[in-house]
Amino acid sequence: MTANIGEKIKELRVGKGMTLKDLGEKVELSTGFLSQLERGLTTISVDVLQRISLELGVELTYFFREIKKEKKIVMRGYEKEVYEVVNSQFIHYHLSNDLTDKTMVPRIIDILPREKQERIKGYSHEGEEFVYVLEGILTLVMDDREEILYPGDSAHYSSASLHNWGNDTSKKTRIIAVGTPNSYKE
Repeated sequence: MTANIGEKIKELRVGKGMTLKDLGEKVELSTGFLSQLERGLTTISVDVLQRISLELGVELTYFFREIKKEKKIVMRGYEKEVYEVVNSQFIHYHLSNDLTDKTMVPRIIDILPREKQERIKGYSHEGEEFVYVLEGILTLVMDDREEILYPGDSAHYSSASLHNWGNDTSKKTRIIAVGTPNSYKE
């Protein structure tokens, strides 16, 4: 997936007559990072890709269209790819080959340990979420309380509630998360 995104960035950048340096200055990224990205040698978070899409004049979803030409129902374990890393702590993997005509977004998320700092801050958005803990210990913040979930535990809630997840242990936590709405839907 990263190679396809990089190819699309390069195609748009060159089409606009921009150099790697030009684009890098506008989106606050190094020329070296952009070069690696265009060659499919590194990954990119969605928030950084959003900055690039704005600069290149396309919607964020442009980078996710037609990435997999064959729409397969089954996704093999070896086909999973990292599609997003958030705050160097949350590593997201899609569990579907095709999200364009789907309502739900199924993911596996690895949550790396964090230094116990201030309380995990909740946020809200449209939709609903389901989480299932595969390994490790998950701290789930719901409104003004924290719930500790262990392997085999799950939670299903409205995303309109203030919510968030965290890992206050010294080991990785892995969860399955299924949410709506689908931001990849066309």
